[in-house]
Amino acid sequence: MKKTIVGITVVGKDREGVVAKFTNSVFEKGGNVEKVNQNVIKGLFGMYLEVSFASKINFKKLDSDLQKLGKKLKMEVSTHSETNSQKNIAVFVTKEPYCLKEILSKRNTLRGKISVIVGTERTLASFAKKAKIPFVVVDDRNQEKAEEKLLKVCKKFEVDLIVLARYMRILTPNFVWRYPNRVINIHPSLLPAFPGSLAYAQAFERGTKIIGVTSHYVTENLDQGPIIFQDSFKVTPEDTLESIKKNGQKLEATTLLKAVKMHLDNKLEVRWRKVHTKSK
Repeated sequence: MKKTIVGITVVGKDREGVVAKFTNSVFEKGGNVEKVNQNVIKGLFGMYLEVSFASKINFKKLDSDLQKLGKKLKMEVSTHSETNSQKNIAVFVTKEPYCLKEILSKRNTLRGKISVIVGTERTLASFAKKAKIPFVVVDDRNQEKAEEKLLKVCKKFEVDLIVLARYMRILTPNFVWRYPNRVINIHPSLLPAFPGSLAYAQAFERGTKIIGVTSHYVTENLDQGPIIFQDSFKVTPEDTLESIKKNGQKLEATTLLKAVKMHLDNKLEVRWRKVHTKSK
């Protein structure tokens, strides 16, 4: 019998005994911890457990029991299992349309449903309306309030995967830790070169001969998550910053879509901060 894999995330104020309490609870239910990752930043504790069960489990009961334990320890807990053949996707955007347009144009080829599009402004709302997909604006300047709303949206639409289609806000550990290896970003450079904003301008000013883009999973460290795919193009002496941006934007759209498809097809696995393609 194929084993069932369940992901468990725990986030809250750092305190002693949390890891032991949750791992012991999993063992008591017949689970085996296959992966564990924990972090503490400024007193905020985050843990991800990947647990396998050799026999069939009652997922609802498991979730209920872990929620009770989380409440007792004053921790927020979420469970996730990749058992659904079609996953719910949230696309986060700001105002640049090219990545969103590519994803929407190919959405029928995805093993998932774009359940919601979230924008920091209403610039791209018309694309959602045309595609008959709910569009939610979260424009709070306060990051904590904004992420509270984002989490509520993701919970409402039972989101499995978050795609950052040129979403120009930095997500904090409090958000990212709840979706480990389930947030995909596109960055306009060949990471680890030129992280942060204005990557095309940085590469142009340095006289780079090859410029590229990177799709990667998002972690608490900006532009340092596990790399999924990279693609590039040559820069000619005639190229301007604008022509470089134009070429790069086309590549961003296709490279992001490729990463999303591979994730939804369950072909990617992260080990030791590196992305590996699963063997058949």
